[in-house]
Amino acid sequence: MEFTASQIAGILEGEVEGNPEIAVHKLAKIEEGEKGSLTFLANPKYTQYIYSTEASITIVNKDFVPEQALTTTLIKVDDAYKSFSKLLEYYNQVKFNKSGIENPVYLSESATYGSDFYLGAFSYLGNNVSLGNNVKIFPNVYIGDNVRIGDNVIVFAGAKIYSETIIGNNCVIHSGVILGADGFGFAPNSNGEYSKIPQTGNVILEDNVDIGAGTTIDRATLGSTILRKGVKLDNQIQIAHNVEIGENTVIAAQTGIAGSAKIGKNCMIGGQVGIVGHIIIGNRVKIQAQSGIGRNVKDDEVLQGSPALNYGDFNKSYVHFKNLPRLVNRINDLEKNSNLEE
Repeated sequence: MEFTASQIAGILEGEVEGNPEIAVHKLAKIEEGEKGSLTFLANPKYTQYIYSTEASITIVNKDFVPEQALTTTLIKVDDAYKSFSKLLEYYNQVKFNKSGIENPVYLSESATYGSDFYLGAFSYLGNNVSLGNNVKIFPNVYIGDNVRIGDNVIVFAGAKIYSETIIGNNCVIHSGVILGADGFGFAPNSNGEYSKIPQTGNVILEDNVDIGAGTTIDRATLGSTILRKGVKLDNQIQIAHNVEIGENTVIAAQTGIAGSAKIGKNCMIGGQVGIVGHIIIGNRVKIQAQSGIGRNVKDDEVLQGSPALNYGDFNKSYVHFKNLPRLVNRINDLEKNSNLEE
């Protein structure tokens, strides 16, 4: 795909300074820009690079005044960072604007789909699947019976969506995601063996949910495992059965959340966090990476450590922990001196 400076300025409502017909076909960092690429300058720390970049077009703030000669064409906008982000969104819309049904696929006669539908090769859509408008299913995707998917959803290659899963509008499911596998439900019997407890619930993703590659979300034992509106999950996260995650909560990679935990709205959870089951985490909670959460958490708490402490208490405790070897040496020296005096 190729765009001219004048076309890009039209999308961003910006002003061109330079050659309006110069074209670009790729994106680049400003320090790595080359002919045919588009870049942006938003952070003043990178201003030096605008005089040496070989990028054909650079998006800048309207108040930018060059102090040296430029070889790049400028597009001046109110906010260069936001405008570049808007351009990335537009680029993705064009990039993923596929339609039609490739072959071979399996598409059940009872499955339904809306307009602008794309189904990639080697995909499987089961009985009574219902898909909205502008749904893009990339190759090698499995969608089980009775799955419902809303409008403007992208399911990338290799994702597996088990039966009865419900997905809202404007969701993104990345490669390798598994939605609706059985929860880890087993009960010991008299022989010391474990009998499986049937997992009869489902998974529900509300609108505007993003699920990173390789993440797994288990179906509920009864009822639903629920991700509320605006939840964003990173790669390789495990969400167990009957977990509920509140609106606009974000979770970083390799976090594991055990069964029936309830997490509130607008929380921020770092990477490799472990959360035990059957607890309640409040709203606007921040949990630092590699923390272990084994208790209920009130609104607005900030936690770190395993088991987790208040963030300020953790930092104070860590200072003492870091000094332990020196303190032990001091105690040993005091004991030696005491013995010598005796």
